[in-house]
Amino acid sequence: MLRVKEGDTIHFTLRNLDPDTPHSMDFHAVHASPSKKFIDIHPGEKGTFEYKADNPGVFMYHCGTKPVLLHIANGMYGMIMVEPKDGYPTDAEIDREYTIVQSEFYSGDVYNSSLHEDPAYVVFNGNDYGLKEHPLLAKVGDKVRLYVNNAGPNQVSSFHIVGTVMDRVYLDGNPRNVLEGMQTVMLPASGGAVVEFTVTEEGDYPIVTHQFKDAQKGALAILRVTKDGKDSRKME
Repeated sequence: MLRVKEGDTIHFTLRNLDPDTPHSMDFHAVHASPSKKFIDIHPGEKGTFEYKADNPGVFMYHCGTKPVLLHIANGMYGMIMVEPKDGYPTDAEIDREYTIVQSEFYSGDVYNSSLHEDPAYVVFNGNDYGLKEHPLLAKVGDKVRLYVNNAGPNQVSSFHIVGTVMDRVYLDGNPRNVLEGMQTVMLPASGGAVVEFTVTEEGDYPIVTHQFKDAQKGALAILRVTKDGKDSRKME
């Protein structure tokens, strides 16, 4: 995850250490000419580019070299958070913050699999069930904020937290795009959101994509809520 503030200038250098393949970088958070600034950097070469981060929000960045599907399916992506210059209206209320990036892994011939088959795994933060085995933590009464991005490259995410309702959702992380009282947030491939909710009782709160075939493939996290905000590891 990259984190900058609205109005910052991003100075980005891409050094291509791959001996065989060109690579590039497409930032969804900026205004730029793709044919000038998202260009292929050939093996052994480097390119330096500048961008103004004028739009607040949660955005994806990824390798944009053709075929783009192959590069994203091989893990060449990430999240860039552009913090609003005046913050979010709810900043003072937030007790915990976490980042979740959903993405897909394909088996065998990755390019053909990603073209024609369902993913072998759908994951949060690059690991199937990793955030179940190592839960996110909060204490009773906390207001939790999640920065969420669906890197895809192919699946939508029906982002859902079991056991609570999202007090506020800022679609694509823009403070002007406010929704309230949401049960599920639809994130297209590359889509993002800032999600806020309050936990009122002790317990384990699953965080999933409500496309449950994808949750069964690894897109499942646990938010563990205790009286003191520590992981007692006694809950089921």
